Amino acid sequence: MKVLFVTREYPPYIYGGAGVHVKYLSQELSKIMGVEVRCFGAQKSRQKNLSVTGYEEWSSLKNSKKGLHSSVLSTLSANLLIANDPVDADLVHTHTWYSSFAGYLIKTLFEIPLVITCHSLEPLRPWKTDQIGTGYNLSLWAEKLAIENADKIIAVSNEMKKDILKLFNIPAERIEVIHNGIDINKWQKTTSADALKRYAIPDKYVLFFGRTTKQKGIDTLIKAADYIEPPARVVICTTGADTKEFLKEMEDFAKTKKNIIWINKMLDEKECIEIYSNASVFVCPSTYEPFGIINLEAMACEVPVVASAVGGIKEIIVDGETGFLIEPSNPEIIAKKVNTLLSDKKLSASFGKSGHLRVEKYFSWSSIAEQTKKLYEKIRGS
Repeated sequence: MKVLFVTREYPPYIYGGAGVHVKYLSQELSKIMGVEVRCFGAQKSRQKNLSVTGYEEWSSLKNSKKGLHSSVLSTLSANLLIANDPVDADLVHTHTWYSSFAGYLIKTLFEIPLVITCHSLEPLRPWKTDQIGTGYNLSLWAEKLAIENADKIIAVSNEMKKDILKLFNIPAERIEVIHNGIDINKWQKTTSADALKRYAIPDKYVLFFGRTTKQKGIDTLIKAADYIEPPARVVICTTGADTKEFLKEMEDFAKTKKNIIWINKMLDEKECIEIYSNASVFVCPSTYEPFGIINLEAMACEVPVVASAVGGIKEIIVDGETGFLIEPSNPEIIAKKVNTLLSDKKLSASFGKSGHLRVEKYFSWSSIAEQTKKLYEKIRGS
């Protein structure tokens, strides 16, 4: 059996959780079946069971300064190129709306089943109008077209399954819940601290990792900094801003606080693991989070987590055992729970150990790959 993955993000061009998911799932699946990846970019590689081909968006659209909707139309242009090449896979599996149109076209043109993993849902991200204007209407359309015509939809959490059923006209039996995962061999606590010296990070700090987007609740964390007990600092590591304006707004806001260190850079995995491992507390203040791989990364590195009780986060963190679940958009509650962990080293260590064990038990990529392959076999009737 062979699957064709279609995705916007694939190494070395990864900026969010969906890209991390596709990277590791494709690698793990290729150990047990054939995998072809078609992505955005200039990638070209071939291993035993894993081939990768990048597709460049039309330059006339991608580099256009005249078109109001160039970014969305440019995305669709890559989808057309991806669907134009011959397909010899048994089914096509797409990730995010960025590749959903290509999936729909391939299903239609090559008459093979379509599987979609929903990493987020466009109707629940209305702030994207700040990023792409009325192009948002096209992203809504592309996602809806693909989801309602897919043979199977994978929701990364039970909460997301509920959202899909509310927003789209599909039966519940067409949706399968398969959680995201993490490479537990790579994501381990380390005593190395080279990255801390490199970025002038102090010994005691509260950490955030994520994209600079409104859904991540960065503004709430910045407000919470006022209530976090010194000498702890707040380290905010970001990348992939929705807009330059929002990035500047948040950076300027952070500059009004004396205890915030902002790192806006794509860090490599070694640096990330070092920064996670040495953190006192990890905070995930999201207002919308279908899953939240960042929480798995923190837990794998034995860091206690304070996170919003939204979406799939509630299926990752066990409140009072691996971290604290809190109401979103409440800076004082964030600070209260953070301060509890900063002052109680025994509780903090207990949460860290329990979190690591939970990740090992439930969120390994090998387990997720097996679940995914079984779903493919079910669809194909083999």
